[in-house]
Amino acid sequence: MAPQTFIVSTKFWHKLPNGRIQCDVCPRACKLDEGQKGFCFVRERQDDQVVLTTYGKSSGLAVDPIEKKPLFHFLPGTEILSFGTAGCNLNCQFCQNWNITKSREADILSSPAYPDEIAKAARDRGIPSVAFTYNEPVVFMEYAIDTAKACHEAGIKAVAVTNGYMCGDARGEFYHHMDAANIDLKAFTERFYKTVCGGSLASVLESLIYVKKETKTWLEITTLLIPGENDSEEEIEKLTQWIARNLGPDVPLHFSAFHPDFKMRDFIRTPPATLFRAREVALKNGLHFVYTGNIQDEEGSTTYCANCRQSLLERGGFEITSNRLDKVGRCPACNTICPGVF
Repeated sequence: MAPQTFIVSTKFWHKLPNGRIQCDVCPRACKLDEGQKGFCFVRERQDDQVVLTTYGKSSGLAVDPIEKKPLFHFLPGTEILSFGTAGCNLNCQFCQNWNITKSREADILSSPAYPDEIAKAARDRGIPSVAFTYNEPVVFMEYAIDTAKACHEAGIKAVAVTNGYMCGDARGEFYHHMDAANIDLKAFTERFYKTVCGGSLASVLESLIYVKKETKTWLEITTLLIPGENDSEEEIEKLTQWIARNLGPDVPLHFSAFHPDFKMRDFIRTPPATLFRAREVALKNGLHFVYTGNIQDEEGSTTYCANCRQSLLERGGFEITSNRLDKVGRCPACNTICPGVF
């Protein structure tokens, strides 16, 4: 029998002099009266504390190729068990999971799924990792962390697919339990983050630096290129130069094509040429592993050796069609280690 879902107390909040309670999970810093929910609509003030109302409520479990997250250097060619809940702490006008992230009635979309059950489901199916995805895992971090703990006890890895919009103390707690993360770097201007996403770029950059330099979490980055919004060559130059300078050349970067959705249905799809150009700029600026997504692009989906440019992993869609790495991830031509978890 499936376990009952329940309300869970949280610890990242503090009381204000005016009697309100401020949530300290993300920079939105929602200030709540009794019975009031935050912007994410899943963290609520109850009985003079902030609680998580979606603990144990999954919006559905699905088995995906890990390349779909996208993660190309973390257990490539394997499956991953994916799930999310409801709610988000950003308001992206182009959200492709808006029916989940914008749901204010979590019970409509959810079914009970306790952390031990999720870990067992992955183990019983021989799936080596579980992803917190579809909506923003930051807003259900207690559920995600408990699931990660259960997964680790079962020998399963934990993966976060996240916007990186998070405060310092909560960030440290969350990533302590994550084996890998794909963080969206949605643009490289505060204007875009403020007007299109309702957030801030600076907080996301802090998360990227923290994960890369302060944790053992494997990191990859995704940038969705939207025509006329964040796809100028100047912005891509600045974005890729920042990654090379602050995170190093070996963090994989995925440029993905936008398709019209949610409140941006009147925008055109991203032309493949835009992604090809972005990839060229990133490689020119010193990044070793740059990929294109949501289009057919053999070169942009292939992993090449950073030293000799030998083809190491070739992909057809989300499927590995050729793997030349040895067991420890070395190039067969020059013995250079390919960064990642293989």
